[in-house]
Amino acid sequence: MLDWIKNINKEYPEFWKLYLSKFEKKSNRFVVLSTETTGLSLEKDVILSFGSFSIINNSIVIGDSFETVIAQYKFFHENGISNEFTIETKMKKMGESEAIQSLVEFIGNSVLVGHHIDFDVEMINAALERLDCGRLKNEALDIDVMHRKLLDINNKQFSLEELCDIYKLPKSDRNSSSEDAYKIGLLFLKLKSRLGLN
Repeated sequence: MLDWIKNINKEYPEFWKLYLSKFEKKSNRFVVLSTETTGLSLEKDVILSFGSFSIINNSIVIGDSFETVIAQYKFFHENGISNEFTIETKMKKMGESEAIQSLVEFIGNSVLVGHHIDFDVEMINAALERLDCGRLKNEALDIDVMHRKLLDINNKQFSLEELCDIYKLPKSDRNSSSEDAYKIGLLFLKLKSRLGLN
């Protein structure tokens, strides 16, 4: 009972209050999101990078994007794992709290789009919990689910590479969250059109 009372009276950070206030109206903006993580455990693993673009009026808006590497030095130090990529990359680096806050500000009340997006959302929720915030409120669409709905398939999941092959997207040697987000965006636009979604 005391926990319940404590949660009602909880004082959220300002950025989170601003985020919650945006849901009074519906958005016509989609945000394609790709995360890279250290693994698949919500309790033990952490996010290493984000790549995201907005989609407005069926166009990927390259100028409206957010990309960062999260400097998770503590995680790597505690687990005795090499962390050369984070140390050597020229990409913009942020601490986890700054990166999560910037991402939340970027996505606002947009509809999230991803490949197995539920996992991305749960990883972000785990990071938000560490910041004493609530859970993301955004609607989310999964391109794998959309593809399976189009073909009426329930017994198989498709990797991002498989979907790129099926929909004849060009291959790329570069592998980053932003590169994956761009591919997801192209797949989303193709699937959205074939499913007849506005």
